[in-house]
Amino acid sequence: MMSRVEQIAEQVKSLPLSEREELLTWLADFELGQVDAWDEEIARDSQPGGRMQRILDRVRRDIAEGRTKPLGEVIDND
Repeated sequence: MMSRVEQIAEQVKSLPLSEREELLTWLADFELGQVDAWDEEIARDSQPGGRMQRILDRVRRDIAEGRTKPLGEVIDND
């Protein structure tokens, strides 16, 4: 038995090129909307009192106490 995704994929393959392009445009726009929503959630969580407060406090404390390295020392730039 085919999954719903497999069924949809088969239907997409059978679309005329113009309709496939229309679908791809719609999917790209939909995905951008999802990214925007995720960005907004991260922004809210990063505000004082947000869900990331403890993590951000720890990061700031680690930076202030010299327990961090510059990113260029950590990432391999080959």
